Amino acid sequence: MDLSQVALIPQPASLIATGSSFRLTDDTHLYASGEGATAAAEFLAGSLRPVTGYVLPVIAPAAGEPGDGHITLQIQSDTELGPEGYELTISEAGVTLTAPAGAGLFYGVQTLRQLFPAQIEAGSPQSGPWEIASGTIRDMPRYGYRGAMLDVARHFFSVQDVKRYIDLLVAYKFNVLHLHLTDDQGWRIEIKSWPKLTEVGGSTEVGGGEGGFYTQEQYAEIVAYAAERHMLIVPEIDMPGHTHAALVSYPELNCDGRDLELYTGTEVGFSTFCTQKEVVYEFIDDVIGELAALTPGPYLHIGGDESHVTKMEDYIPFVERVQGIVQKHGKEVIGWDEIANAKLVPGATVQYWAVAENAAKGLAQGAKVLISPAKYTYIDMKYDSTTELGLSWAAYIEVDRGYSWDPVEQVEGITEGDILGIEAPLWAETIDEMADIEYLAFPRMPGYAEIGWSPASSKDWETYRQRLAAHGPRFEALGINYYRSPLVDWPAASSE
Repeated sequence: MDLSQVALIPQPASLIATGSSFRLTDDTHLYASGEGATAAAEFLAGSLRPVTGYVLPVIAPAAGEPGDGHITLQIQSDTELGPEGYELTISEAGVTLTAPAGAGLFYGVQTLRQLFPAQIEAGSPQSGPWEIASGTIRDMPRYGYRGAMLDVARHFFSVQDVKRYIDLLVAYKFNVLHLHLTDDQGWRIEIKSWPKLTEVGGSTEVGGGEGGFYTQEQYAEIVAYAAERHMLIVPEIDMPGHTHAALVSYPELNCDGRDLELYTGTEVGFSTFCTQKEVVYEFIDDVIGELAALTPGPYLHIGGDESHVTKMEDYIPFVERVQGIVQKHGKEVIGWDEIANAKLVPGATVQYWAVAENAAKGLAQGAKVLISPAKYTYIDMKYDSTTELGLSWAAYIEVDRGYSWDPVEQVEGITEGDILGIEAPLWAETIDEMADIEYLAFPRMPGYAEIGWSPASSKDWETYRQRLAAHGPRFEALGINYYRSPLVDWPAASSE
């Protein structure tokens, strides 16, 4: 077997093939040593047991080296690899996965999954043999923030849907899920001090469906599930625009205090908090406070986009004051690129989606930039004019367009060190079930994973296209409702 011929996504930083193989058997044990190693080993074993039927016990190593035929995961200092890097060594005698931290072991496990045949992902008994090619992989990410965003405001998605999306993302080494929790059409997170936000604002969605929301307990469940998979949840409360659901729930947040009707359309830019009312800032302080307490990660997203009816002389002091509230609650600010029109607090991140000049304003203030250009990364865009789901205002984004761009080329004057990472947002105007999420996300998401993880020098569309084709059977084994792009020479589907 030839390790260099295995279709790995993201492509690792370094790979040396040695021309033999390791076979997993019912006698294989997983040895785990160091903080985080047992969790990574249990994740691997949990992935393999239902398919192979093997016991695959996870144990601490006894004195001396494990015998042949086993898999070892251990924490081991290696300054070159960084906090998310790993080294994977495979021989006929065994597999050794080392990393400086648990996150690296977890990402090494995702690589190991891809070395096995695609049916390893089926989740039900399959026939082997379960053999992987030998060699050594040393790997670490290009960026520390490799994100996806899911809009649960325009259409609501259940806890189980979010968990499934997390599982599909971490398989490709994503480490952030940004949840767009509030918008004109719905408020999706319980705020105990302002209960009408969900009672009223969470009661519908685009098209007039029943909507929904996450209780604080459910949100905490999502956060914990993600954390077990080394993924951060970044919650977003969009403001001062995209706030109609909040304004319906609490009319005192309007300048005129008038009652409003729930909104189920898709137009944007018509709503705003009354930025000169003190009650608005009391409201934001309560909301940010409750959400920050539920979110162990460092970031909280304040939105700030498309606030077309907020005058700039009102928008700027609003953003500046809200940043202070976020900082008071111990979080770092992220906002869409419009927030760079205000004075940014130290440590703020500007999420570039539309106007490169805004991102440049953020850079000039010392902010980091999160790269999410709509014309390349907005996966709510159609693949082409014939695809049913999605929009097209930013671009048609076929798989090649989603892959063939580079973060450092998006904003004039930006350097690699200025970039926090990349994120691929999925807005939910046209989707309302998990199969829709999968159709728009796959097969594009693995390309964004590679942009965020792999060295820029290794990127090549033609070779990537071939590797992506080899993942078609893996998507099928995972039950993903993926788009069979005509640009990719997919193997025949199992149903064909």
